[in-house]
Amino acid sequence: MQALIDIIAPVFLVAGFGYVAVWRGWFTDAGVDGLMRFTQHFAIPCLLFTAIARLDLGQSFDWRLLLSFYTGAVSGFTLGLLGARFIFGRGWEDAVAIGFCGLFSNTVLLGLPLTERAWGPEALSANFAIIALHSPVCYGIGITAMEIARASGKSTVAVAGKVLKAMFSNALIIGIGLGFLVNLSGLALPGVLQSGLDMLTRAALPAALFGLGGVLVRYRIAGDIRLIGFICVLALVVHPLVTIAFAGWFGLPIQALRSAVLTAAMAPGINAYIFANLYGRAQRVAASSVLIGTMVSILSVWVWLQVLP
Repeated sequence: MQALIDIIAPVFLVAGFGYVAVWRGWFTDAGVDGLMRFTQHFAIPCLLFTAIARLDLGQSFDWRLLLSFYTGAVSGFTLGLLGARFIFGRGWEDAVAIGFCGLFSNTVLLGLPLTERAWGPEALSANFAIIALHSPVCYGIGITAMEIARASGKSTVAVAGKVLKAMFSNALIIGIGLGFLVNLSGLALPGVLQSGLDMLTRAALPAALFGLGGVLVRYRIAGDIRLIGFICVLALVVHPLVTIAFAGWFGLPIQALRSAVLTAAMAPGINAYIFANLYGRAQRVAASSVLIGTMVSILSVWVWLQVLP
């Protein structure tokens, strides 16, 4: 119970402040849009850029860590896709959007602050290794699957071009790519530039958590509640279970195992709704899954913190 108070409560309180502020009209929808644009297009890309630029790539990019986490993520996507199609009778395009909810966990807005509060800033190197590949891998899988479902005569080249365009116009991926460029080149950033980036990165997570709470006000619990429950089980139980099983099998060091499993246990991220909205498929289910999954994760994260060594 102390973990719930010391680690989880402060993170969700910041998001709760954002929710109440917008719900009561103390902070406008336009303000939330501006705040989320600032965090997702500027502050968080800068956070990822500086983190990747400083990472010890040889130590942080452990194949056991990445394979454990992404096997869990792909398991969530596959089960979500097939379950939506064959259990709930959704069309293939809806099924891809629903599968994406089981694939794209909230690694940044929730995963980073919760891991930092649980085990300190030194635990975040594994998180950043996961996040470095998260958007490219997840959007690559989701967009490819959706374009295949919608292909109806499109050439492979056309589908591949659309996938690459969508991925590399993403600000998070641009920030990650530039971080790798600086890291691998050994380029030293000027002190003034680094100081400015550090100021932006310190604002990233608190502002993003507040904005996340504000965004959730827009969502309403709607759609097939059984399907939403199915998605939450995939995101909050199946993904971390598969991750911890593979991490244990591979002998992943405890610190990396903690980061991998806790990150896998996060609720579906806002990007799950953004993806569904982009294609106009299963938006209500995706929005409700983000909302309910985020609320339920207050308790599910506490359970995983008790399970982890």
